[in-house]
Amino acid sequence: MNSTSGTTASRQFKKLLLSEQLEFICEAHNGVSAKIVQEAGFPGIWASGLSISAHFGVRDNNEASWTQVLENLEFMSDATTIPIFLDGDTGYGNFNNMQRLVRKLEQRHIAAVCIEDKLFPKTNSFINGGAQPLADMQEFCGKIKAGKDAQTDRDSPLLPEWRPSSAAGDSRKPCVEPKPIIRLERTASSFIAPCLCPMKSFLFKQEWGNRCPVVIVPTKYYATPTDVFRQHGFSMVIWANHMLRAAVTAMQKTARTLKKHEHLLSIEDKVVPVSEIFRLQNAAELQEAEDRYLPRYTEDTCAIVLAASRGYELGELTEHQPKTMVNIQGTPILSHIVDAYNAVGIKDIIVVRGYKKRPSICPNLTYVDNNDFAETGELDSLLKALQSRNGHLQTTIISYGDVLFNKYIPQSLCQEKDNCVIFIDSNWKAQPSYIRLDGFAECTIP
Repeated sequence: MNSTSGTTASRQFKKLLLSEQLEFICEAHNGVSAKIVQEAGFPGIWASGLSISAHFGVRDNNEASWTQVLENLEFMSDATTIPIFLDGDTGYGNFNNMQRLVRKLEQRHIAAVCIEDKLFPKTNSFINGGAQPLADMQEFCGKIKAGKDAQTDRDSPLLPEWRPSSAAGDSRKPCVEPKPIIRLERTASSFIAPCLCPMKSFLFKQEWGNRCPVVIVPTKYYATPTDVFRQHGFSMVIWANHMLRAAVTAMQKTARTLKKHEHLLSIEDKVVPVSEIFRLQNAAELQEAEDRYLPRYTEDTCAIVLAASRGYELGELTEHQPKTMVNIQGTPILSHIVDAYNAVGIKDIIVVRGYKKRPSICPNLTYVDNNDFAETGELDSLLKALQSRNGHLQTTIISYGDVLFNKYIPQSLCQEKDNCVIFIDSNWKAQPSYIRLDGFAECTIP
């Protein structure tokens, strides 16, 4: 279940389908869009096949594999607590594929799945929909039954999807009866609702009556008043692809603006702050977890990174940049150092700058400047860093700005009881000349 109330996602969705009022759910195609849909107040999410395939940058022709879709759904499910209704295309194969799909969807707490009576691989119905062939009726009925038999949660709806234009084989001809009605009656079971494409849906609803709930997807009928859906007795409306389309509009405009103006001021007030991205990612939960689970011995520990000198050992790499900015595997050395400290819960980090000072590339660092680095040296840099603490007593780890190390080193230093401990690479002479691994120290500063 992905509900905080203890109700399974399937029961939540079933309640929506059987609601006495018209319900609305909205499309999402990844974890962040799913969370946005939930925060907007929608009671359910439509995991659109078109949107998910577009999110991957491929066509809506089963070019994204069903396992890729499942992985994407898992992120959506983890990010939300409202039911997710999957556009399952044709079930990604025959009855056997259908059964495996249903089992995997249940494992990821997906509330329901909609299956089209087309041939695999399917083509989106907005593309030449009237000429798309349908699956054999008996084969499709068998696929629906196989899916129902594979369910362990009997509340989970399995919805056949009827496309009126494709059912007739020609979008120019009336197609309300008898073919669509017969096909749906053949596939109906104890709890199956047809999901409809908008073409001629009102005529169909009159013929179908109230046999079971009917869901409508009015993508092309954006001018139709919502009250019309209520008057015809539809159960649910799906806003099927509008989150993706809105995102594409915004991204295209932003990309064009950045290309034209070549500076961030042109778009900064038109995009959400980075803090909003962190909020949607639930970064605060990680911070709380770190406080709860990481070792307590790092609470009163700070790290000092001595990085004022040029670092002539790095040669031309530091000709135009400080040594902390030299990239290792695409990431500046300073980022590697900060990550190693953060990994063991050390967040209080002082960096002593000097040569070719740069603005901060890492958040939450304290910078101390040694402008006389060329005439003084590392001890003067250390003194300036210690003086910035205003006499605060704490365990201090001292490292160099051009030294890479694994997180077990600061972790081990924090666990030592002696007043002064030094980590040394005994094999430093065998290291390449452009990498310094010659020292590391921890001590308690009185």
